[in-house]
Amino acid sequence: MRIVSLIASATEMVHALGLGEFQVGRSHECDYPAEVAALPVCTRPRFAVDGSSAEIDRLVRETLRDAGSVYEVFEELLDGLRPTHILTQTQCRVCAVSLEDVERAMGDRFVSRPRVVALEPNTLADIWADLRRVGEACDVMDRAEALIARLQGEMREVTERVGGRRKRLAVVEWIEPLMHAGHWTPELVSMAGAECVGVFEEPDAIVVAPCGFDLARTRVEMEALVRHAEWPNVRCPVWLADGNQFFNRPGPRVVETLRILAAAAHPDLFPVHEGMVSYAPGWSPAPHRG
Repeated sequence: MRIVSLIASATEMVHALGLGEFQVGRSHECDYPAEVAALPVCTRPRFAVDGSSAEIDRLVRETLRDAGSVYEVFEELLDGLRPTHILTQTQCRVCAVSLEDVERAMGDRFVSRPRVVALEPNTLADIWADLRRVGEACDVMDRAEALIARLQGEMREVTERVGGRRKRLAVVEWIEPLMHAGHWTPELVSMAGAECVGVFEEPDAIVVAPCGFDLARTRVEMEALVRHAEWPNVRCPVWLADGNQFFNRPGPRVVETLRILAAAAHPDLFPVHEGMVSYAPGWSPAPHRG
C-alpha cells in the first residue's frame, strides 16, 4: 500500500491502525504523530492563515466565492507519489481538503487510479464508521474493531467516573464571529456529565477551542471575546483548549477531547489535561504577531 492522507484525523487513524509505514504523503495540517513531518506535503491553503479569527472568516468567504475551494492540491506531487489510497473528507470544505478538491486534482491526467476514501465525521457514530471505512479499505478490519472497542472502553470509564453529575458547559468553536461547537462535541459534552449551553447563558464552565488554533493562539484571540458586551457578566471558570489537536480532529484522540471536557466540567474529579489551560479573568494578551 501507498497511502496519502489529506486530513489530519485520517493520518492519526492510519497510525493508530498500525499502517504508518505505508503512508507516503500528507496534508499541510497533518502533524501527529511527529514522524509524519518527514512526509511530502501535498496541499496548502490559498491564503495566509496567521490572521485573526475575524480576518480568517472573511478570507474563507472570499476564497470560496472566487476560487470555489479554500485549499490547493499539488497535482503533480500527488500523482508522483503513486498512491494506492487517498484519504479525504466530505464533512466541511473549510476545515480540510475535501473530496471535490481531490477529484479536481486527479482529473484525467492522473497516472495511478488510487482508491479514494472519503470520511464523513458529523457524529460520534460517524467517527467509528470512518475508522471502519479506513480499516476496510486497507484490509485491517480486525485492527479497526479492536481500536474502536478500546476507545469506547476508555470513554465509558470517564462517563462512569462522572456518575449522575450534570453541569452546564459552553464550548466555543470560533471566536469572531462567535460560534458554539457542534457535530460530535455535544455528544462528548453529555458523556462528560454536562449539557451544552451558550457562553452567556450562565454556564458552570466555558471551554474556548477555536478550529485550527493551538493554546497560544487561542490565548491571543481571547481579546476579541472579552470585548463582547456581555463578557463582564461571565462568572464561571474559563478554559482554553487546543482546538487544532483535540477538538477539530474526529479520530482516535477524541478520547482526549472527552477528558478535557470532563476536567472542565468536573475539576474535582479529573486532572487538568495537557491540552487545556485556565484563562484568568482580566488577563490582557499581547498583540498577535503571526
